[in-house]
Amino acid sequence: MDHCLVVQPIHKIGLRKLEEFGIEPRMASAPDMDTVAREIGGAIACISRDAGLNRKAMEAAENLLVFGNHGIGVDPVDVEYANEVGLPIVFTPHTNVQPVAEHAIALMLALYRQVPAFDAAVRKSNFKLRFDLPQHELWKKTLGIIGFGRIGRRTAAMCKAAFGMQVIAYSRSAKEEELAKMGIGKAATLRQVMSEADVVSLHTALRKETRHLIGAAELAAMKSDAILINTSRGACVEEEALIEVLRERRILGAGLDVFENEPMAANHPLLRLENVVLAPHAGGSTMESLARTALQLVDMITDVVEGRRPEFLVNPHVWERRRLPDAAKPPRRGL
Repeated sequence: MDHCLVVQPIHKIGLRKLEEFGIEPRMASAPDMDTVAREIGGAIACISRDAGLNRKAMEAAENLLVFGNHGIGVDPVDVEYANEVGLPIVFTPHTNVQPVAEHAIALMLALYRQVPAFDAAVRKSNFKLRFDLPQHELWKKTLGIIGFGRIGRRTAAMCKAAFGMQVIAYSRSAKEEELAKMGIGKAATLRQVMSEADVVSLHTALRKETRHLIGAAELAAMKSDAILINTSRGACVEEEALIEVLRERRILGAGLDVFENEPMAANHPLLRLENVVLAPHAGGSTMESLARTALQLVDMITDVVEGRRPEFLVNPHVWERRRLPDAAKPPRRGL
């Protein structure tokens, strides 16, 4: 039976659907690329979440017909080499929009309402802390959105509807007229967002031009009572500069779901700061989102295996020159 190497766990509903199609899901023994390169041989498909797939692993996967990227970001994937060898990459750009937007707002509330500190206090029978720690409301605050794709748009819409927030967006692609129809202002510069917003929320993909997009100068422009939220990619923020700003309390705090290196080192400076709320890159990992993502990903993988063009291709230009299965193989049974 043909098999699919599953580098990191996906929802069991997706694994069942692979089996129903006649493809055996095989879990990698570890998600590092050396292990994947050793174990990917013979697989016709591969699924990974944030571990990606590098050139070494692709070179070892002579039978690979398709790579399934569980989520939106493909920065850990060697897309350039996949293009070179005609390997289609499918991804799921819509399935985690709602949970990531919810997670960004959860981080905002956790910081403004001192949720981690109050939880720790109650566990120590300290109910007096509510008199000592200042809390803030999101109501009518100014939200600065950096990157106005699907998740940025959803976050903005939810914040406007639920908390009456004023929203300004910094985006190269969004048109000012389009934003105006949504009741959102377009910032002329990144510095404008950083200086005017009470809450700055990052929703941009990691590309060459967005690596360390938020550095020392940008952080210095923020209000002293502002917070930074990052649910996009850790490397969009210059971590050392952020640590310095937090340590010196030049901003109120930061809510971070992503980091430059994941997992973080046990002695990472962020772990020792009280004005930061941390999450393990979990924004899109609700059970509902994981099920949607697994099902859509498997559907597209089976599309490729059966010769149908999938709905979402990272590299659509390779479709006409993609790798093809051995014509001598018997046809697979349908779903």
